[in-house]
Amino acid sequence: MKKISVIVLIILVLLSFWNCEKDDLCAESTPTTPRVVIEFYDAVNPDVAKSVTNLKYFEVNDADEGISDTLTTASGTKILIPLKTFQNENTVRFKLILNGSDDDVSNDITDFVRFNYSKEDIYISRACGYKTIFELNATDGFEKTTNWIQVGGIVDYSVTNENETHVKIYF
Repeated sequence: MKKISVIVLIILVLLSFWNCEKDDLCAESTPTTPRVVIEFYDAVNPDVAKSVTNLKYFEVNDADEGISDTLTTASGTKILIPLKTFQNENTVRFKLILNGSDDDVSNDITDFVRFNYSKEDIYISRACGYKTIFELNATDGFEKTTNWIQVGGIVDYSVTNENETHVKIYF
């Protein structure tokens, strides 16, 4: 009888480990909620990527007031802009200031961009939780002013990763 009890106990212990997932650690390679990739191009020569210098951008509300104190500065041909994942609103507006991160405010040129989108939460795992993917609206997914931005538009409506350009801006 003891022999059967030991075998049953061993089987129960093995079965309890059978259903275990890997450790509750989310690997760094796990895809997370993507940001919108904006790439800048030369308005005169549209096939050539153009680098922005001293670009400052931050989220604003409709009254043009900064929503957060976080100012992001960038130089290069691409920037990544986060969309909102936690609010009921499906729109976000940013202020982009060309030459905004230098000390000379006389050369600052300001434009505003707005993203309108829908979102979907996707379950990744118990350790990683959820990630959100976005779909830019076909009719008004990207709106802009035209002070330094001459032309701009969506090239990929689905924001599922940060490996491709979603919006192109020509200046």
